[in-house]
Amino acid sequence: MSVNGSAGGGPLARYKVLELGSTAAGPFCARLLADFGAKVVKIEAPDGDPIRQLGETVRGKSLYAASICRNKSIAALDLRKPEARELVKRIIARFDVVVENFRPGTLEKWGLGYDELARLRPGLVMTRISGFGQTGPYRGRPGYGVIGEAMSGLRHMIGDPDRPPSRAALPLTDYITGLYGAFGTVMAVLHKEKTGIGQCVDTSLLESAFSFMEVSVPNFEKTGKIAMRAGSRLPNSAPNNLYATRDGGYIHIAALADPVYRRLAAAMGRPELAADPRFAEQRVRSENADLIDELVTNWTMSHDLSELERILDAAEVPSSRVFTMADIFKDPHYRARDMLPSVPDDDLGSVVLTGVVPKLSASPGALKWSGHRTGQDTRAVLKEFAGLSDEEIDGFVRARVVYCDEQRGAAAARPGASASL
Repeated sequence: MSVNGSAGGGPLARYKVLELGSTAAGPFCARLLADFGAKVVKIEAPDGDPIRQLGETVRGKSLYAASICRNKSIAALDLRKPEARELVKRIIARFDVVVENFRPGTLEKWGLGYDELARLRPGLVMTRISGFGQTGPYRGRPGYGVIGEAMSGLRHMIGDPDRPPSRAALPLTDYITGLYGAFGTVMAVLHKEKTGIGQCVDTSLLESAFSFMEVSVPNFEKTGKIAMRAGSRLPNSAPNNLYATRDGGYIHIAALADPVYRRLAAAMGRPELAADPRFAEQRVRSENADLIDELVTNWTMSHDLSELERILDAAEVPSSRVFTMADIFKDPHYRARDMLPSVPDDDLGSVVLTGVVPKLSASPGALKWSGHRTGQDTRAVLKEFAGLSDEEIDGFVRARVVYCDEQRGAAAARPGASASL
């Protein structure tokens, strides 16, 4: 991964992607494509993507948008106005992919559905992200990731068994869906390369979350058993839990496989536990999970967290404290793997973002710039893709069809600051 770009521009460098929609799943899908070289133009409402209102801001800059809008050009068009929709039709012939996450039927109502756009751009790939999919009795329902998570059964599995279902403090299902959307996009592009035929990629929040429940489906069908959340423990896998330490910390130890468990027993100074018939094999350890967890806890409570990390690392037992972001910023592995790159930012000078995943040896992804402001690239986009003159663009600005934020702070003039396109 390179901050300034890989030699070949990334494996998706020849493709142009038009991003429509807002919030997390659609923008994250397009962000993944942009990380690997796709030229992404995000069409944003003039009042900004709601994601800019989530999380922290610095000097008025959304740090969430700095990440999820990275590597993209940002054009602000009011798609509620027919003139803006005509501009989309005017530029669509220059794009290979559309990523959208409006409620099903919205683009059709605006005359921007797949059939209409594919007539203007034969072979178009449209990746459609929605709460419940483009078909089915729930297709018209509004949906957020957390709603799909609740309906999928995934939410039922998160938290402690004696408490109501919990949630991760981040849009987990939106990210799962964005990953599936990007995966589906690349598969559709590969199909188009072979056949010349475009298609729709129908990705739903509900089904993306539900796919993570795969082990529970045959279990219920054959046994009628409903899986239950288990807190920090992974069911049928012991010892695999979070254990308290003497100095008030916690360490997660995953010694479910028999060879790893034997190494843990030796590290604990209890080699006899490796041959104990109650614990010698994974199946019986799972049946005696409470007891083995008690024995491991007795050991961890007699050591400080840092000492346990050294002992378990030396014994090659998978384990870790629960990292905070402060731990991550101090950790040498994250730096060595380019997972905390400092990226040029037109407003802040630079900002540290998450690195590109996955790592490709021959055609790695790259971070070229952080997320731009709403409307920062409107003029450049309309000139390049629609062939409009400055005078024509100014007319659309006056009519409030488009919005241009053409401020240039001191950061933009500094060496290494990003260009609009």
